[in-house]
Amino acid sequence: MEELENIKLGEDGCSLVIIDQTKLPGKLDYIEIKDRETLFEAIRKLRVRGAPAIGIAAAYGYYLCAREDMNEEDFYRRMDDAERYLASSRPTAVNLFWALARMRQALKQNALKPREEIVECLRREAIAIHEEDIAANRSISEFGLSLLKDGDTVLTHCNAGPLATSRYGTALGPVLLAKEKGMNISVFADETRPLMQGARLTAFELMNAGVDTTLICDNMAGEVMKEGRVNAVMIGCDRAARNGDAANKIGSSSLAVLAKHYGVPFYMLMPLSTVDMDTPNGKSIRIEERDPDEVTELWFSERIAPEGVKVYNPAFDVVDNELITAIITEVGVLRPPFEESFTKAFEIKKNLGGR
Repeated sequence: MEELENIKLGEDGCSLVIIDQTKLPGKLDYIEIKDRETLFEAIRKLRVRGAPAIGIAAAYGYYLCAREDMNEEDFYRRMDDAERYLASSRPTAVNLFWALARMRQALKQNALKPREEIVECLRREAIAIHEEDIAANRSISEFGLSLLKDGDTVLTHCNAGPLATSRYGTALGPVLLAKEKGMNISVFADETRPLMQGARLTAFELMNAGVDTTLICDNMAGEVMKEGRVNAVMIGCDRAARNGDAANKIGSSSLAVLAKHYGVPFYMLMPLSTVDMDTPNGKSIRIEERDPDEVTELWFSERIAPEGVKVYNPAFDVVDNELITAIITEVGVLRPPFEESFTKAFEIKKNLGGR
C-alpha cells in the first residue's frame, strides 16, 4: 500500500504542496501553492476537497498569508482580508470556517509579539490542526471498525478517505484500518455523480490499499441493499447541525432513505470540527450550487445533454437526523438524540485537552 500524503507543508516552509485530485486516477500530480489566489482556486476547483482537508489547507494558507511581505500597519487588515477571501471559496464545509477562526484566534493571542514570532506561532497552529486531524481520523477509524466484523461489506458514497482528510479518512478509515489488522471488509463504492469522486478517488484509494472494491452507479445502491449484499452504509459529512441533520455529497439523503427501508445501518463518520453547534438544523445549512457543465459535459468526450437545457446542480444534500443510525466521531459512537450526544462529546474532548 502506497501512503498518499495529500497535504504537506513545503520543505522550506514557504509553500503548501497538495495532490491535484482533479487529475486522479490517471495521474498523480502535485501542486505547489504559495499565495492565497492559488489556494482559493485549488479549493474552488476541487483540487483539494473533503471537509477536513479543506480546513487543513486553509490553516496552512492563512499561515502563508502571514508570511507575505507587507507593511506592519497593514498586517492585521491584510490578515482579515485573507480570512474573508479564503472563507468565500466554498460555503458548505464547516471545517473551512472552523480552521480559519482557530488561526485568527492564534493570531489574536500572540498579537503583542514581534512579527516573526507571530508567523511562527501561526505555522505551529496550522501543523497542530493537521496533526490533530490525523489523530482524530485514527480514533474515528477505531470506533467505526467496532461496528463491523470480518467479512462484512460496506457501501460508501463520494470520497471520505485519506484524500479528503489527512490519513485513514473518516468513512473509509474503518475499512483501511481493518486491512491493516488483517480483516477482510469489502466495499461497494457509488460512482457519485456528477463529479465522480467515488469512481475516481474512492476506488483509487481502496484499490491502492488492496481492498476488495466494487464500483456501482449511484442508482444501483438500492438493488445491492435489497439483495442483502450490504451490512452497513458508511459516509462522511461536510457539516452537521446541532440536531444531527447532516450535509454530505449530493445523493447521501437518498442513500439514507434506502438504508432505512432495507434495514441497513446508516453511519456518518466525522471529526467534531465538522459539527456546527451554531446551526440549529439542516434547513439552516447553505447548500452550494455548482456549474451546470459538471452535469452535462465535464467527464464526457461530447456533451450528453441538449444545449440550453436547464440544469440544477446542488453539491450537497442534508440527511435528516432520524435516518442516521449513529454518528462516529473521535470521542466515540454517538446515538440519538444527537444534540445531547454532541454536547457530551464536546465536553469529553475538552476534558481530554482537545479543541
